[in-house]
Amino acid sequence: MSHFHIYSLPIELLDTLTPRNLVSEPRPRSPSPQPVASTSTTGSRACNVCNGVTFVDVEEQRAHFRSDWHRYNVKTRLNGRQPVSELDFSKLVDGLEDSISGSASEDSDSDDSDDAVDALISKTTRKSRSRSPSQGPKLAQTALAWFHSPPATQLGIYKAVFDSGVHQSDYLSELKGMQTGGRTWAMFMVAGGHFAGAIVRVSRGPEDGDNEEPQRKNKQKKPKPDTEVLKHKTFHRYTTRRKQGGSQGLNDNAKGNAKSAGAQLRRYGEQALRDDIRNLIQDWAEEINACERIWIRASGTNKKIFIDYDDCVIEKGDGRLRTFPFPTRRPTQSELSRCLMELTRAKTSHLTEDALRAQDEAYLASLPKPKPVPVAAAPAPEKPKPVKLSKEEEILREKWARLLEMVSKGRLEPLKSFWDREGENLGGVNTSIPEWTGERRVTLLQVAAHAGHEDVTSWLLETLHADPTVDVPLAKGGEPEDNDSGEASDSPKPPKGTSRTAYDLARTRAVRDIFRRCAGAHPDWWDWFGAARVPSALSKEQEEEREEKKKVRRKGLKDKVKEREAKAKTALEPEPEIKPAPQEKVRDPTGPRKLGGASGAAEGIAGLTPEMRAKVERERRARAAEARLNAMAK
Repeated sequence: MSHFHIYSLPIELLDTLTPRNLVSEPRPRSPSPQPVASTSTTGSRACNVCNGVTFVDVEEQRAHFRSDWHRYNVKTRLNGRQPVSELDFSKLVDGLEDSISGSASEDSDSDDSDDAVDALISKTTRKSRSRSPSQGPKLAQTALAWFHSPPATQLGIYKAVFDSGVHQSDYLSELKGMQTGGRTWAMFMVAGGHFAGAIVRVSRGPEDGDNEEPQRKNKQKKPKPDTEVLKHKTFHRYTTRRKQGGSQGLNDNAKGNAKSAGAQLRRYGEQALRDDIRNLIQDWAEEINACERIWIRASGTNKKIFIDYDDCVIEKGDGRLRTFPFPTRRPTQSELSRCLMELTRAKTSHLTEDALRAQDEAYLASLPKPKPVPVAAAPAPEKPKPVKLSKEEEILREKWARLLEMVSKGRLEPLKSFWDREGENLGGVNTSIPEWTGERRVTLLQVAAHAGHEDVTSWLLETLHADPTVDVPLAKGGEPEDNDSGEASDSPKPPKGTSRTAYDLARTRAVRDIFRRCAGAHPDWWDWFGAARVPSALSKEQEEEREEKKKVRRKGLKDKVKEREAKAKTALEPEPEIKPAPQEKVRDPTGPRKLGGASGAAEGIAGLTPEMRAKVERERRARAAEARLNAMAK
């Protein structure tokens, strides 16, 4: 048997089946109501949602369907929880702050009542979530439930066939119970103006074959089909533009009502299609009420054709409603037959137990690992909020910024004018530079000495009497912040860890001489040779003596240059010509000659500067060229 009908499986096969679902079992939902077969439209009726409550007549049943209790149970079942009784519902209403109406009048469908029911649903949902333990990562669900039969047979059945309240672990017992009793389904499809509907028998009861005529002798009995179409209907209306897609209603909602003749026809087609489907459902109302499942394939807007309208046969929260768990094509009678076959035929595969075990291990290995529980991190330290400055503080900061800019760039004349106007207000020349300026030095003298501006340093020392003994601030490690003193100073470098002064920050000899000159001219102003770390004073006589030494040094250099030039000139003078002996072979002056002259020529240019050597070499080559021209002229 290559195909198995899910409602007529062999007993031998059922006894050997075991569930194949390993993980990712969905949570149980409320059980689907059992269909109530009604033989007449005037008999007793029951609500399949509200625990089978019965009604005397149709009017009472319709009034119940409009009540808040029924609508609450419908939404509760859609969320996977059990419906409540009318007494429990009253207690829930009493505990809710918002009052909702329990009347069965037409006003019960108002927006206020819907909002109250939604609020009650939200409240109960939050409570159930807070009581439920934390779950692991949500795993993907498949549309099929698989069963295994040793040694190598697997059956797959769509989960939508089972009752919605049955847990996945109970699918096997549910499957065994599906093998008895007659069952009918209602199947509807609508798309693009096409409609197809059918009432089908998917399982025959024992009474279905009792009224058949007795077979003649020696005539083979025809096998009964697994499924049978009891009623079917298809029709089509013009609702969509050719090669455009989308219904006219959707286009009107998005862009407004079109005024073309085609648009009017499509609107009429949509209305006619809706009326035809609802009239057909009304005609099949008795059969639909007796169906076990109601399968509907429709888009969001087309679903309103079947449910959620006055005097509708199929209620919005009906537990029998299902959607096709696989893709479908254009609604036709043949497509309904294909979908019926797909739903009622079990999928088969043939894998050994070893192959199934390997498949399970691969699946478990592919599951995402649970994320580690985040540990509450220590609160980050709050960033200091920027202090709002007053107008006076902003002006003061602006003045300090201008002052430091003029000192660091050596702009002496603007600095003098600014200091005459603002010097006293800023605290004098020896005041410490504020930390909020970002300057690493402490005084203006240190800034000027480090920048290397001689005139600004001299003005600060001579005119403003800036203090040269203030220490340079040390870094965190105990070392000075400024270690780039530039040229080598004539003062000894301070040992590590000791303080430095403005003199130590000077990068050039000229700036350091200003400190020494001021120390020699005004020795009583500061402790120049101690706290100021100036190595020695520089008097006018010392400067003259240093200049004299420079002149002597320059004169000696000039004399050496003159001696070198004289030696080079002597080396360039031509040597006396010596006539060769008769027996000696005279060298052809036009023949090849060695570049660079005689071998002793290198001794004549020894000790010369590169410029003099190049000059001598050019003279030699010129004389050699002149000699060759004279020989050719003879």
